[in-house]
Amino acid sequence: MVASKGVFRRKPVELIATEHEGELARTLGLWQLTAIGVGGIIGAGIFALAGAVANQTAGPAVLVSFLIAGVASAAAAFSYAEFAGLIPKAGSAYTYGYAVLGEIVGWFIGWDLLLEYTAIVAVVAIGISGYFGFLVQNLGLTLPPWMLGAPGTGEGHVVDLFAALLCLLIAYLLNLGIRAAARFETFVVGIKVAVVLLVVVVGFFHINTANYTPFFPFGVSGAITGAATVFFAVFGYDAMSTAAEESRDAQRHMPRAIVYSLVISMILYVLATLVLTGMQNYRDIDPESGFSSAFASVGLSGLASLIAVGAIIGILTVMFTFMLGVTRVWFSMSRDGLLPAWFARLHPVRRVPSRVTWIVGAGSAVIAGFLPIREAAELTNIGILLAFVVVCVAVIVLRYRRPELPRTFRTPGMPVVPAIGVLFSIWLITFLDPLTWLRFAVWFAIGLVVYFAYSRRHSALN
Repeated sequence: MVASKGVFRRKPVELIATEHEGELARTLGLWQLTAIGVGGIIGAGIFALAGAVANQTAGPAVLVSFLIAGVASAAAAFSYAEFAGLIPKAGSAYTYGYAVLGEIVGWFIGWDLLLEYTAIVAVVAIGISGYFGFLVQNLGLTLPPWMLGAPGTGEGHVVDLFAALLCLLIAYLLNLGIRAAARFETFVVGIKVAVVLLVVVVGFFHINTANYTPFFPFGVSGAITGAATVFFAVFGYDAMSTAAEESRDAQRHMPRAIVYSLVISMILYVLATLVLTGMQNYRDIDPESGFSSAFASVGLSGLASLIAVGAIIGILTVMFTFMLGVTRVWFSMSRDGLLPAWFARLHPVRRVPSRVTWIVGAGSAVIAGFLPIREAAELTNIGILLAFVVVCVAVIVLRYRRPELPRTFRTPGMPVVPAIGVLFSIWLITFLDPLTWLRFAVWFAIGLVVYFAYSRRHSALN
């Protein structure tokens, strides 16, 4: 039974939890899900963003920036965990918004995440390509200029070929089937965590405590401003939650995986930032390759190169998690009739949405190959923050509307904790530049046309 026949019609939670069972292959265990979450959270945050924030915004108090961002992110993570246990289906924020706040809300969150997640894949690919070019140059090799970057990024640049090929590689891995793809992700995440632990252990013996003074060189406000920047390094569990329908025991494992991935990542972030700002004075930290420069400054240049390789491998997992996320959101929207059902067709053997995976792979490859990283990055951010707002509001609404529903995880501190997630996300949205708002308005307008021209009439609830 549908609550409304208009644009705010809702899919009953009981219906969502039981429909389409058996379509996607349920093969992921707790630690594979956790690895996907860690893979999405830890990436540029440690290997690039920490150094930039320490050098330019917070100094040694970058540690406080990560803690503030982690607490704010946890408020949203708890809300995602409650929904993941209650509605163990693909789609994440799109599905949760559809069930609680209505079809039009779910549509716009899903529509925006299609672009946001795809753009994140492209941005990360461009970042990895930069590391790759640096390593090739250090090896004394010379590559043709035309393949080294997007038009306008350098003399003779035509396409960032390596970034484009990376996007297609991730699409290929996801099309192998979720079991094989998750094994790859778990293995690479293991390498990434090992590199971070190596950095922490070796770096600990080269800490000079004098570098921690002054701890707040930019004032407390600098640490708070830094939190707004590093917040984008402490989510990833949202994309991981789109894999709920491929978990062997989603109602128990998904909430745990969300919490575990955030806790593991925050511990590694805290330890890494302590080492980074202890090894080198914040004024001397390289904003682009903080750890490599810090280790080089204490005479460990060989380890600095190893860290650069680890950064490439580590950031690769972010691409995997977000491409997984966008394909599952697209699949869910198509299955619900809001986009053509053609996109929801699964591979007959591997049980993965191959069509949308290759489309996303090609789309992200075009963005990564032909847009400079700054222009690609302007396509990200606002949609994820709006998804956080929707999920945090929805968890409050559903708790009071349907308190009797069986929940395997309950968001603590209701309604204060999810309200913190809402307020912090709205605050961060105010930091976004006008170009981001313009891009969002254009994409929103296109989505409005698509919804009323096609989706409303073809919805499975119509």
